[in-house]
Amino acid sequence: MNKKQSFSFEIYPPRKSDSVDKIYKVLEELKGLEPDFISVTFGAGGSANSKNTLDISRLVQERYHTKSIVHLPCIHLNKEDIKIILDECKMHGLTNILALRGDVVENKAISKDFAYASDLVEFIKSQGDFKVYAACYPEKHNDAKSMAEDIRNLKLKVDAGAEILLTQLFFDNADFYRFKEYCDIADIKCEIYAGIMPVANKRQVLKISSMCGARIPKKFQQILHKYENNDRAMVDAGIAYAIEQIVDLLTNDVDGIHLYTMNNSYIARRIYEATHSLF
Repeated sequence: MNKKQSFSFEIYPPRKSDSVDKIYKVLEELKGLEPDFISVTFGAGGSANSKNTLDISRLVQERYHTKSIVHLPCIHLNKEDIKIILDECKMHGLTNILALRGDVVENKAISKDFAYASDLVEFIKSQGDFKVYAACYPEKHNDAKSMAEDIRNLKLKVDAGAEILLTQLFFDNADFYRFKEYCDIADIKCEIYAGIMPVANKRQVLKISSMCGARIPKKFQQILHKYENNDRAMVDAGIAYAIEQIVDLLTNDVDGIHLYTMNNSYIARRIYEATHSLF
């Protein structure tokens, strides 16, 4: 009998200009989809941004009875900052952490304690009974000089204690399958969940692609070109493309699907309704 494949969502705290009620609405609409977990992103910057992440992570577990994963980037934090956050996590039963290096914020001091995510993974494991998740990059991290270097760095994270990997978004499943082969060669044995982002508009996908280095295959470029001036058609085409990716991944026994929802519960529900019988 095949093992159950994981299905999960990523959400992010409301921006300063948004009401916190927006995230309540999103969670209300997602709760019936029964995800295995919901990950909650951490705003750029320092430890002051952790409050919203922890509050929403608590809400996910306490009100919606769904496991939450706390994003924790370390590039601008020291060991004391991280320990304070982890102690609060322990206090509220938040024992699942996604350990990230994070993005560099201009004019903020770089951490002297955590040069790499592998340093953070090791520190988290020393602080208590946490389950640590880590990020991986099917098309390699932007800062890596080569895929080989990136796989070596990923192995360090896994050896330091990361138990499950979540991929950066990608639009071509061939890149994911090739990446999985590299992981097998490097003896990286943990589960790898494929990160899928349904795209609602052309500007969004071009911005995200430029930030994370995700390649836009020709098939998707044609979709963007054909429907860029038809908002409804672009949403439907983006959903259809994501569903096609997910069906192919599930058919090829992916360990799990992690859906980057962009706090859009309508799109998440459409994808769930089209694929949930496959999990």
